[in-house]
Amino acid sequence: MRTALRSLKPARLATTGLTALGAAGIATTALAGTAHAAQAPAKPATKPAAVTHAHDAKAAKAAKDSDKKADAKAKDEKKDGGKEYADNLDGWIREARAIMKEHGIPGSYEGIKRNIIRESAGDPNAVNDWDVNAKKGTPSKGLLQVIQPTFDRYHVEGTPDELTDPVANIVAACNYAADRYGSMDNVDSAY
Repeated sequence: MRTALRSLKPARLATTGLTALGAAGIATTALAGTAHAAQAPAKPATKPAAVTHAHDAKAAKAAKDSDKKADAKAKDEKKDGGKEYADNLDGWIREARAIMKEHGIPGSYEGIKRNIIRESAGDPNAVNDWDVNAKKGTPSKGLLQVIQPTFDRYHVEGTPDELTDPVANIVAACNYAADRYGSMDNVDSAY
């Protein structure tokens, strides 16, 4: 934020209303776009130009803490077309179903979740290193225990090209199940 403010020309600063703001105003402005913005509107500096060092440090720390909270929240949520999905099993299934809908791939939330729980207990990093596929050198991986050749064939564009990515794994597995069984809803055992 500070770098962005320094790079603004004086005329640009005047149009943003930042010319009269001191360090406290900059810290408040740094909170714009966060939940704090609605609670603490920017106020012109009322203190003299010689603001104490301690006050500057507190304002900078508040802005930094706010940025850390926003970053932590962003890690927990993914945005897709204005919708937010939690970074957990529920969010992965919901995001996958939105992508599946765009591509005409069938599969209910319940059918997908039932198969995930059976195949990996919800662990996106699960690897089966003992079955026939693993013995041939292509272990099943991810939420729905997909082997790499199947993933490569049924991967859906727009999802990460990574077998253990939770959303990509779900979408590819559902795409495969739709081709082979009509829908993931029709799968009641290893497929």
